[in-house]
Amino acid sequence: MKNRIKEFRAIHDTTQEELAKQLQVSRQTILAIEKDKYDPSLKLAFKIAKFFKVSVEEIFIDK
Repeated sequence: MKNRIKEFRAIHDTTQEELAKQLQVSRQTILAIEKDKYDPSLKLAFKIAKFFKVSVEEIFIDK
């Protein structure tokens, strides 16, 4: 599953570390999701969307 997390982090001027801390996950988890090596749980996907104040569909793209 493709995602736009890196793009949204840039828009919000947020580092992987800051995002990970807010979501209570490791920076490595954020990195793996961004590189399409790990699909987050539904709960984490919704937390990410809530953090950026957008819908899940705006961040995650089914390829």
